[in-house]
Amino acid sequence: MTNEALQNLINTWIPDPVTSELEFTEEESQFLNISVQPADLHQLMFQLKNNTDTNFDYLFCLSGVDWGKELGVVYHLESTTHRHIIVVKVKTEDRENPVFDSVCDIWKTAEFHEREVFDFFGIKFNNHPNLKRLFLTEDWDGFPLRKDYVDEINMIVK
Repeated sequence: MTNEALQNLINTWIPDPVTSELEFTEEESQFLNISVQPADLHQLMFQLKNNTDTNFDYLFCLSGVDWGKELGVVYHLESTTHRHIIVVKVKTEDRENPVFDSVCDIWKTAEFHEREVFDFFGIKFNNHPNLKRLFLTEDWDGFPLRKDYVDEINMIVK
């Protein structure tokens, strides 16, 4: 499926593209990059995996991102059947309580990826079965991959 055909199909899944603000971005990539509102994330991801025309059965990367003003997650999906790839982004300006729906019920591997994002960015995932720190200790203060993180104790100064 071409990126254009994939984009057109996804447009039919979102009830009202204006209100859901599904945004197709023009980035230097051979893959279709889309941004979706948090409220639409889980349903879109479910359809991307389960629709026979898309069949994105492989979540090969899930990364937290701090864009400065916004925190978010970037998902890289591949269909091992159709051999196409898509990048899905979700963002929030709520830096105090960033929350998105978990996709670990869709792709089991997301369970550990989401824990890593929680650990380093403080992004919470609704319906995650075991959301706790993965690498850092439970008493660690803050989220070290956020741009506003300061750690005076462990700073390396030249």
